[in-house]
Amino acid sequence: MSRTYTVGYFVGSLSSTSINRILSKALIALAPDDLEFVEIPIGNLPLYSPDFDADYPPEARALKESIAGVEAVLFVTPEYNRSIPGALKNAIDWASRPWGRNSFDHMPAAVIGASVGAIGTAVGQQSLRAVLSFCNARQMTSPEAYIHFSPEVFTPDGEVTDDSTAAFLRAYMSEFHDHLVRVLTVLPRT
Repeated sequence: MSRTYTVGYFVGSLSSTSINRILSKALIALAPDDLEFVEIPIGNLPLYSPDFDADYPPEARALKESIAGVEAVLFVTPEYNRSIPGALKNAIDWASRPWGRNSFDHMPAAVIGASVGAIGTAVGQQSLRAVLSFCNARQMTSPEAYIHFSPEVFTPDGEVTDDSTAAFLRAYMSEFHDHLVRVLTVLPRT
């Protein structure tokens, strides 16, 4: 019997012309058929403060509810100043609090990102991985994917025109599928 797995994805950039949003479209198109994707928006969150821990604002409650409604998360993010974008870190801070109600606990997770630079998002991803480790997310550690973005390879609607790039991204999403199935077998989401 086959089943569908719901994956929430975060686009770390708030830019209306985000190349990581284009990458997310490509990943969804190349993913196994039994993965269903829901974007978890992060742009409307106020800045996190522990002052809100007793009474979360509606935007933060919606974020936590969105994460509770998925079985795995995929982070598609640029690198800002050798780290992760502030909006993404803010979203993770909201989702991981208040203490004892961490939305990422035991959640299957994967990290990928695109950049026009030669090293992709390698350093930013390491920063994000450190944060997700503290949040006790079950990260896919391999294959790593630091995508060098080129408009000749990625169309605005997420089509990948280079066969080797498409094959790599398809394999990445297949591995993510296998990772989340393995994690959910041992640590089912309740």
